[in-house]
Amino acid sequence: MDENSAGKQVPLEEVFNPRGVAVVGVSSPTTGGGFSFGGLVVLSLIKAGYPAIYPINPKYPEILGIPCYPNLLAVPDPIDHVVVNIPAESCLALLDECAAKGVRSVHFFTAGFGESGEDDRAALEQAMLDKARANGFRIIGPNCIGLFVPGRRVANSIDIPLDPGPVAFLTQSGGHAQILPKSSGPRGIRFSKVVSYGNALDVNECELLEYFAGDDETEIIAAYVEGVRDGEGFARALAAAARRKPVIVYKGGKTEAGLRAALGHTASMTSSVAVFEALCRQTNALQVDHLDEMIDTLTALRFAHPLPAGIGAAMIGAGGGPAVLGCDELERAGLNVPRLSPEVQDELKRHLPVAGSIFTNPVDTLNLIDPRAIDVALRTVGSSPDIHMLVYHLGFHPIGSWGMGRFSTPAFLEPVTAVIRAARDAVGKPVLIALRPPEDLEGMKEFLAAQEAFVAAGLPVFHSLRGLAGAMSRVAGWKRRKDRTTSLPS
Repeated sequence: MDENSAGKQVPLEEVFNPRGVAVVGVSSPTTGGGFSFGGLVVLSLIKAGYPAIYPINPKYPEILGIPCYPNLLAVPDPIDHVVVNIPAESCLALLDECAAKGVRSVHFFTAGFGESGEDDRAALEQAMLDKARANGFRIIGPNCIGLFVPGRRVANSIDIPLDPGPVAFLTQSGGHAQILPKSSGPRGIRFSKVVSYGNALDVNECELLEYFAGDDETEIIAAYVEGVRDGEGFARALAAAARRKPVIVYKGGKTEAGLRAALGHTASMTSSVAVFEALCRQTNALQVDHLDEMIDTLTALRFAHPLPAGIGAAMIGAGGGPAVLGCDELERAGLNVPRLSPEVQDELKRHLPVAGSIFTNPVDTLNLIDPRAIDVALRTVGSSPDIHMLVYHLGFHPIGSWGMGRFSTPAFLEPVTAVIRAARDAVGKPVLIALRPPEDLEGMKEFLAAQEAFVAAGLPVFHSLRGLAGAMSRVAGWKRRKDRTTSLPS
């Protein structure tokens, strides 16, 4: 390490843009060594197309067809980022190698530190931090899965969409860091950066919030937080980030059992739930209580455009039972399902079948799987000034085997997506697609084809009416508070 860089913190921009990645503690699956996390990272980097991968293990000459080196100093090329998968007891010696090699950041997948509750392990963490500060490199973790930066082809898991997008995710949980990109991918959500930071020994939620608030590649910030060490610093960072971009926060450890688990998971002493919730209200952060709620809220922020100007919602689709269910879910979540005016109802009756139909809101008639009928319903109902969002529900009614194959055909999907987009643009209000996954295999194939078409058209797809209602209520409230704050005189 250059003497001039000693004691200086490497900025996160450099951490997210490594020229070379070394993975220390890799086992070879081809020689009976099993497949460690280190091996998964090497495989993920290969599949992502990252160009400079350096497995480190003196036992093997190569790993997955890539030359394997006995130690960091044996690598002839620059290494900026190191992934560590070795026992905790060996980590201090490794950090000396990192310092000599000029490494910029070290990610510890290794666990067994402060989260163990043992004093000597907490002291080991502090010694690691002291070495990092003295030698000018950063530590991510320990006890986490580190970085996923799709735009730089830095990956730590396979089968996750590698095309970049505008969502940043900071999380103390490694599992969530893998689950969120994978589960939200079919809904069209893509990420600028994902950081699993575990015990937050060095890089922590405050610094990450500050970085993502100013990151040009990030438009929406999502966070899973179990606990923070610097409460005042977190409050300032969250407030500053939420003033610039929407921030979704999932707080883990809200129950007695959850608090206990958080302490053992990432050594997090969680703050009062009431204080945390008050902070989210004060900063206008969007709070969720489940990863599914986070995905629904991300879907709303990304694709429910234009964002609704109010809480008035209309239900449009086929099926009386689903229409009743939908209205209940919308209003329970804090949205309003107003009765349509006589003029709007009369206009609907001029174009849609009257027998067996409902026109008051919800709008329920059998031909609302026909593109022309969908177009009329969306444009007519969308013209009402007290309607701010339109919910089109499909697949909540047992029409044969989920649709008898019709809903997955281009002959259905292409004209339907086209009229929905055109109606949305004409009325200037978001159209939300409620598309419940079926339970049979043939229906699931049809569902996936329909979801893919709606997502490709830039439409927000929700898997339940309850999830849709909760997400839109959060986003509508967030927008109302944001608009009110923006309109205040400075």
